[in-house]
Amino acid sequence: MSLQSQFGKDILLTGWGHTPFGKLADETLESLIVKVGREAIANAGLEPGQIDEVYLGQFNSGMVALGFPSSLALQISDDLANVPATRVENACASGSAAVQQGAKSLLAGTARNVLVIGAEKMTHAGADVVGAALLGADYDAAGKASSTGFAGLFAETAKHYEKRYGAVGDVLGSIAAKNHRNGVSNPYAQLRRDLGEEFCRTVSEKNPVVAEPLRRTDCSPVSDGAAALVLSTEAPRAGAAAEAVRLAGFGHANDFMPVDKRDPTAFAGSAAAWRRALAMAGTGLDGLDFAEVHDCFTIAELVMYEVMGLTGPGEGRRAIEEGWVYRDGRLPVNLSGGLKAKGHPVGATGVSQHVVAAMQLSGTAGDMQLPGARRAAVHNMGGLAVANYVSVLEAH
Repeated sequence: MSLQSQFGKDILLTGWGHTPFGKLADETLESLIVKVGREAIANAGLEPGQIDEVYLGQFNSGMVALGFPSSLALQISDDLANVPATRVENACASGSAAVQQGAKSLLAGTARNVLVIGAEKMTHAGADVVGAALLGADYDAAGKASSTGFAGLFAETAKHYEKRYGAVGDVLGSIAAKNHRNGVSNPYAQLRRDLGEEFCRTVSEKNPVVAEPLRRTDCSPVSDGAAALVLSTEAPRAGAAAEAVRLAGFGHANDFMPVDKRDPTAFAGSAAAWRRALAMAGTGLDGLDFAEVHDCFTIAELVMYEVMGLTGPGEGRRAIEEGWVYRDGRLPVNLSGGLKAKGHPVGATGVSQHVVAAMQLSGTAGDMQLPGARRAAVHNMGGLAVANYVSVLEAH
């Protein structure tokens, strides 16, 4: 089974673009969108007039005054006039939601070339504005005052996990250190510094507790940035900048919003999305060369080792302690540095994950390159594992 055999069409990633992530004071939401969209179209070997549809992944939730940005991509070129453009929002999974909507347009036959952009401008807003915006993605915390924000919600997951399976502070520190080390090789990453395990494991003045038991190094940073890709059912053009990458399978699953209707350490929606994507691609974890997963907080990556089936419940620590998820391990995780080091401009994250995976699979990842990578998975989630997306990509 594969997407191609199931639907009778190939979906290819034929071009992509990516800005640095971080505090981009000289950029606006519009300039970010235009920059990466233009780059993705050019790298696909296309002209703007050959784009049939646009999907924009953006969360916003009040962080930017403009709440209606779908047509900003048309600023790339006048040749995009009257092209259908839609903003897609599903919290921190907005980018992957846009990718899957683009894929479905291609499968429906209503488009041949779709431009997908993920973008977010966050760092200009005060911490209170950003915190309130992000909490708007949680059923129980939305609209309520909080001194710890979303870190506090994932801290509760960590507490539940430790109550069931034992202390994991050192393991979380090792995950943070791994991703910071990987991020050094990523030219787009916001935090390109190898902090070392001792620093990430230790509470200090420079690494304070944000929400017990999560330290600053356990939390992804607030970021600006954008990424874009072109999805196509057509063979790559002669002028394409890199080999195309195939979308082999995808899965999407939502869980209940009220926290009391979810097992806090099971991430059941993510598990369902993994099963659906792997089944559509006709592969298992042993068929993957690496994965990019949603590590907004290090506890999320730890739980994901178990959710994807790398280990059993409560045994995720083995994946890090035995080196399985390191660059030279059996399934390297977050070679890009993940959200932890690369940064997390909310609406851009899912598209960024697809782009850095495509770079690996096309052999164009530079210092990040994993030799011989042929197949990968991307996992992106919105809220505390409420909206969940997984894609399987493979070299074409």
